[in-house]
Amino acid sequence: MSQDFWNSALYEGSHAFVWQYGESLLELLVPKAGERILDLGCGTGQLTEKIAQSGAFVHGIDSSLSMISTARSNYPQLDFAVADARNFQVNEPLDAVFSNAVLHWIKEPDAVINCVAKALKPGGRFVAEFGGKGNVGAIVRALLSVLSEIGCEEPQALNPWYFPSIGEYAGLLEKQGFDVGYAVLFDRPTPLEGGSAGMANWIKMFAGGFLSGLSDDVRSHVIRTVEEHLRSVLYRDGNWNADYRRIRIVAVKKSD
Repeated sequence: MSQDFWNSALYEGSHAFVWQYGESLLELLVPKAGERILDLGCGTGQLTEKIAQSGAFVHGIDSSLSMISTARSNYPQLDFAVADARNFQVNEPLDAVFSNAVLHWIKEPDAVINCVAKALKPGGRFVAEFGGKGNVGAIVRALLSVLSEIGCEEPQALNPWYFPSIGEYAGLLEKQGFDVGYAVLFDRPTPLEGGSAGMANWIKMFAGGFLSGLSDDVRSHVIRTVEEHLRSVLYRDGNWNADYRRIRIVAVKKSD
């Protein structure tokens, strides 16, 4: 993602679930004092700071200047930098790379895995959670259907996400010298903040790629129609839920 479309204030204010759900991923990382750890796609820094509490030396990177600016403001004692997950470099080999809710935004997984492998010392671990096969499936189907209805010829080309199966992603890791010790795909229905506006807010924040090039009026029409498609499935008692499916991976770089 080279274009910075992230609104860090909106992210922190209405979509804090992204990092809050990621806290339990730290139980798989098990950071230790003195370790060198990279938080890949650190967002506004909340999980970076949680890692730092262990005594590890942690560095956070994100492709979004808005996110990094907020992270630096939130945690001025920590080290953050703007960098791309597909081509980042580190000065010294790392004990671990941690990544929460990032990798499904990057359609070049081999490039990311290559960078992670180069950054880790032998025996270093890669701990990640991201959207897996079928993630937000109902939402994606509704968006594609409505875009087709309004005459969009190739709506799938607008899809900004990469949602692999466990088998696919584990295979990519193994090809680049990792042992995959843990991999799980699980459903995680996720309540959205904002009451009746929750789905519209979520689409604007995370699915804006589907709406690129549309006028404001058409964009509003698409969102309203998508809500109608989804209401019977994802709306309950005045609140929206997103049909999340997540992959969690723990992989270790093989020794040479």
